[in-house]
Amino acid sequence: MTLARRLLAGSLVVVMALVAAIVLIAGGRLRDRLVEEKRDELARAGRAIALQWQPGTDPEMLAHRAGDALGYRVTLIDTLGVVVGDAEFGPEARRRLENHLNRPEIVEARNRGLGASRRHSASAGDDELYVAQRHPLGYVRVSLTTRTLDEIVRGAQRDVLVSGLLALLGALALTSLFARSISQPVVELRDVARAIAAGDLHRRPALSAPGEVGDLATALHRMAEQLATRLDALEADDQLMTAVLESLEEGIIALDERGTVIRINERARSLLGVSTPLPFPRELLPRDHTLREAIESALAGATTPSAEASLHERTVAVASRPLGTGGGVVTVLDLTMLRRLETIRRDFVANVSHELKTPLTAVSGYAETLLDDGIPGDQRRRFVETIRENATRMQRIVDDLLDLSRIESGGWRPNVAQVDVGGVVNDVFTAIQPAAAAKHLALVSAVAPDATHVRVDPTAFRQILTNLVENAVRYTREGSVTLRTRKTDEGVWVDVSDTGIGIASEHLPRIFERFYRVDAGRSRAEGGTGLGLAIVRHLVDAHGGRIESTSAVGRGTTISVLLPG
Repeated sequence: MTLARRLLAGSLVVVMALVAAIVLIAGGRLRDRLVEEKRDELARAGRAIALQWQPGTDPEMLAHRAGDALGYRVTLIDTLGVVVGDAEFGPEARRRLENHLNRPEIVEARNRGLGASRRHSASAGDDELYVAQRHPLGYVRVSLTTRTLDEIVRGAQRDVLVSGLLALLGALALTSLFARSISQPVVELRDVARAIAAGDLHRRPALSAPGEVGDLATALHRMAEQLATRLDALEADDQLMTAVLESLEEGIIALDERGTVIRINERARSLLGVSTPLPFPRELLPRDHTLREAIESALAGATTPSAEASLHERTVAVASRPLGTGGGVVTVLDLTMLRRLETIRRDFVANVSHELKTPLTAVSGYAETLLDDGIPGDQRRRFVETIRENATRMQRIVDDLLDLSRIESGGWRPNVAQVDVGGVVNDVFTAIQPAAAAKHLALVSAVAPDATHVRVDPTAFRQILTNLVENAVRYTREGSVTLRTRKTDEGVWVDVSDTGIGIASEHLPRIFERFYRVDAGRSRAEGGTGLGLAIVRHLVDAHGGRIESTSAVGRGTTISVLLPG
């Protein structure tokens, strides 16, 4: 039903209810007022008749004369309740009347001096209004039929009803005009409100009307503007929160009070292996006991401290916290790299201890032996030489560790310059030539014409080539060690190849780790510290380059270094 029809129907109901109420209430009050006035009038008439009723007066004649004069029914009753005079009944009919001593108006008059009642009269055959006055000779009662009063009330009610119907017609006409003038702008406001609720925040009411409807249109206009502003602010906050969550290294999972995942950042998706779009039930998360326990605790309102778990071959720390509005937040932190670094640190300490323990043991043992004065001179000289060799080895280990520490800590920065590759290669080969000649190895330099210079730190470049050529000579029994250069779009590649023992494929990814040896006993016998390739890798990384390795067991190894050209 439209607004106009509802207004018309409502007005019709209201006017009809008012008319009915006026008819009923006014009729009842009018009847009560008429009865009260007639009761007072009958009491005055009774008092006048009582003054004329004296001892010796004929009550029959007095009743008829007073009744004719006043137009009321006048009844005179003696003290015993016997009717001794009645304006409407003669002597014969009066003798058939009942005793009136117990009539309500007579009982009240006897007790209070004046009594009144309204009731049906059996003798008169209709409703009568009686007013009785106590008298020394009995009681004077004056009455009249209420038919006249009822006709007056009904006439007044008819007049009120006709007036109400005329008012109803006028009200309907005015309401129809009012409803049409109100319903049209209200319908427009309704359409605008529906559009805003549907998300069209650019819709505005075009209405400009006075009064409450105009105020409503203005309020709706302001509400739409404030809603658009707040929605923009919420979107900005959501974008900011999303950016913050996505920038975290921790995985964040937010759940509502029903346990549904309502927010998850990409880090958490990566760690948990989840790609389901939001929202989704928590049952789709990995079925890890630690993760499930953290989720259940958060939903139950308890905070869970960080606990480690293994998910998809990663070590993660899982913690949770409940939300005040229900639900909870679960954090997942990847500890894989940290645990790997801890393992590397432990291995490093163990390796350093092991590498230093062997020469220290030798130094300590031969030093104790030298305390014996009876050792021959040639043995004493051999023991001293062994002590010197082991001390030199420890010195090289310490120097390499200091170099590696300085490079890794960022305390060293390359001082880049244009370096001639051929000159550095000649210097390195000259220094290593004695060791190569002892093994009858050929040192071959093959510097390409288009790859004769690199932009590197000269000292670092010399150390890179020295370590690579020394390693090649150390692990090559026969053949040659070749240093080549080649130019590419990325820069200059320096390849150091040997014809040595080679490296098995499972060891290649780890040869640049500190103290990693394919054959630990052989490496120590050759005098290596196990740190050369690690230093080379860090020096190359510091120049923004790259290092690669290829090898075949029994056929030799090639270490390739890319440096800026």
